[in-house]
Amino acid sequence: MSDLTPREISTTSQTQEAKELFAHRNPPTRIVVEDDRTGMSVETLKSAFLDNLAYLQGADLSFATRHDLYMALSYTVRDRLIHRWIKTIKTYQAQDVKQVFYLSAEFLMGRQLQNNLLNTSLWKPSKEALKEIGIELRDLLGEEAEPGLGNGGLGRLAACFLDSMATLQIPAHGYGIRYEFGIFQQAIQNGWQVERPDEWLTLGNPWEIHRPEHSVEVQFGGHTEQYIAENGETRTRWVPLRTVIGAPYDTMVPGYNTCTVNTLRLWRARASKEFDFHVFNAGDYTRAVEEKTFSENISKVLYPNDHTPQGRELRLRQQYFFVSCSIQDILRIYLHNHDNLDNFHLKTAIQLNDTHPSIGVAELMRLLVDRFGYSWDEAWDKTVATMGYTNHTLLPEALEKWPVHMFEKILPRHLEIIYKINDRFLKKVAEKFPGEADRLARMSLIEEGTEKQVRMANLATIGSHAINGVAALHTRLVKEELLRDFAELWPERFSNKTNGVTPRRWMMLCNPKLTYLITEKIGKGWLKDLSRLRQLENWAKDRNFRETWDTFKTENKQDLADYIRNSNGIAIDASSLFDVQVKRLHEYKRQLLNVLYVITLFNRLKANPKQSMLPRTFIFGAKAAPGYHMAKLIIKLINSVAEVVNNDPDVSGRIKVVFLSNFCVSLGEMVYPAADLSEQISMAGKEASGTGNMKFALNGALTIGTLDGANVEIREAVGAENFFLFGNTVEDINKIRSAGYLSMEYYRSNVELKAVIDAIASGIFSNGDAELFKPIVDSLLYQDQYMLFADYQSYLDMQEQVSRTYQDRDRWIEMSILNVARMGYFSSDRTIAEYSQEIWGVHPVDIVLDEKGCHGRSS
Repeated sequence: MSDLTPREISTTSQTQEAKELFAHRNPPTRIVVEDDRTGMSVETLKSAFLDNLAYLQGADLSFATRHDLYMALSYTVRDRLIHRWIKTIKTYQAQDVKQVFYLSAEFLMGRQLQNNLLNTSLWKPSKEALKEIGIELRDLLGEEAEPGLGNGGLGRLAACFLDSMATLQIPAHGYGIRYEFGIFQQAIQNGWQVERPDEWLTLGNPWEIHRPEHSVEVQFGGHTEQYIAENGETRTRWVPLRTVIGAPYDTMVPGYNTCTVNTLRLWRARASKEFDFHVFNAGDYTRAVEEKTFSENISKVLYPNDHTPQGRELRLRQQYFFVSCSIQDILRIYLHNHDNLDNFHLKTAIQLNDTHPSIGVAELMRLLVDRFGYSWDEAWDKTVATMGYTNHTLLPEALEKWPVHMFEKILPRHLEIIYKINDRFLKKVAEKFPGEADRLARMSLIEEGTEKQVRMANLATIGSHAINGVAALHTRLVKEELLRDFAELWPERFSNKTNGVTPRRWMMLCNPKLTYLITEKIGKGWLKDLSRLRQLENWAKDRNFRETWDTFKTENKQDLADYIRNSNGIAIDASSLFDVQVKRLHEYKRQLLNVLYVITLFNRLKANPKQSMLPRTFIFGAKAAPGYHMAKLIIKLINSVAEVVNNDPDVSGRIKVVFLSNFCVSLGEMVYPAADLSEQISMAGKEASGTGNMKFALNGALTIGTLDGANVEIREAVGAENFFLFGNTVEDINKIRSAGYLSMEYYRSNVELKAVIDAIASGIFSNGDAELFKPIVDSLLYQDQYMLFADYQSYLDMQEQVSRTYQDRDRWIEMSILNVARMGYFSSDRTIAEYSQEIWGVHPVDIVLDEKGCHGRSS
């Protein structure tokens, strides 16, 4: 249908008279009569929009709010997804295909309307339909509340993976939590981060469909007891203290230019008994809704502060809640087509996205053994064959551990199962490595000590047939250091799956000008096969192409400059070098090293205001965890430095510092296309992969970075000559530490570094308060855990090279083009293809619809 130019009649039924009327015209004209809920023509979309405005929003064009208009358009687009969605589900069932179930505590999806319009080829006809009734489509896009159901890269990666699975037609489902309040809204007051609730559901969410009929029960607390089953076997029964209901909400995930629409199912917790009438009548109004409060707290907020025992308990309940809901649902889906679970592992792949869902190993065992009556060995074989585990971190604190006494209180049956898994596992390890008590202690699921703890990463590793890292360096360090003992036991289980990002959102949606320029030269196939970007190398030296490339970059920079002027009240020069670092605030990511460089430039200009210096705009964006004091103090320092630098006449026109508050997906969509320089400066060996580095490079920014995470592979791909490398390697760091790292020696021996630290300590950036930033100064001088001082001079030297290169405009633009041209490997489509072939064993499934529902696929 997409290759036709039909006359379209906006009616709900097609008549034989209409067919005959136009049947013999020369040239023939085809009449397509469309359903108002599935039709793709301008007239049908306009009619459907007005119907939805009236009958779903109860509004008319004469008095509708902008939000009413957004909701009506969203429902119109959603209608066109539902037919494909139902067909996708029915096809998976009819063909009894193996399916993937992706469990993640985070899904940072971003706004849905624009993405769905682009993926379904509805952008142009919707824009035209709205224009005919006096509405500009772009005026409605900002009305959508952005669900902050993730903290950063982990959640955004999960969203990219869902997009790629649908685009590649992989039968897949996402599972997570429908947090009532997502990651906090960040405001900056007097330079400090202030957290405000993310009330993303206040005005409703048109993209979700509640499925109460698929609600499940989740138990907590209580005790276990033995009983004799009908077959005479001794079995264990869990007698819970509390039961919570998991209510599912579905979001449709359409693939780009396909008919596939997969499902993201998020769980909301509610009480099994929300109101105690008798307690209420007795006058105890608080206790009457106690169960409701307890239950709803589970899905209330993303990552509750776990610095208190209550917070840690809530985190564990939260993780178990969504995992139990999801695995029960997975079993239900399988049993829809099968009488038993004998071949469950042959048709099901469950992927654990980091350690948060690792309790799934024990939960699947519990269900198979306790509910479905399988023997331990049968259940264990099925569990291991089904589960895959992706490790996303090398930081010990991120490898979750739970106190045994807490586990026993909340999940008593699961603790028994974990003990049994551990006992059997350690016996096998002892057989293979006799006499190695230290190895047994390291590999045990239980960490001994003053407080015994359950090691969740070990549980995920033991219970999975495949364990993968997310960048080549990261995977090497996982195998050589983090999980070395397990890799020696099962080398065949470990592999690398370097992360990627979806080019649909991170190029087509956020950078339409660059997308147009690329498509004009190499065709549109690159949006589904990013390796085709390599063809751009043929244009890297073409003067007209380079001029247009530079013009579009400058226009993107001006768009960001306008946003900064409106949101921050800071005027910046779009011709200056935009030096950008936007990511979660953590000390290992070393935003602080970037700040030290800003102060270095400031000191140089104060010493010699007349010296020549390339104008730079330093742009930061980051959220700090509410309980992470040092990270919040670094945000305060960034803003304090900005206040001084931006108002000093000696540096005017040379340096500007901007902190973008509340960095999120939609703000990233504006920042990545505008960046000149991408700061990927984490200490080597700490960043698992990073995906911001990929988004920047795909949008033409050059990278200054260390050999950490996926930086290593990006540098190999784009060429060492097109990457600004600095800093110590993992091997260097190990040698320095072995010799005894003393940051004070670097401070004393480097004049500029000493001047920077002394400036911070003196109170120049804190209105004379020498105590405010003392924790930062002391941390650097006496510990410097992430070795900023050791990399400081190398960083400065490479920044000087950046400045020289940027002034050679032809060279810089050519490097920018080559960066984009050589980034084809870093598509999430490639990553998902590798997971599908090498871990999950799943294959694409073609979804075929009639003309009224889908316009088919193209390359």
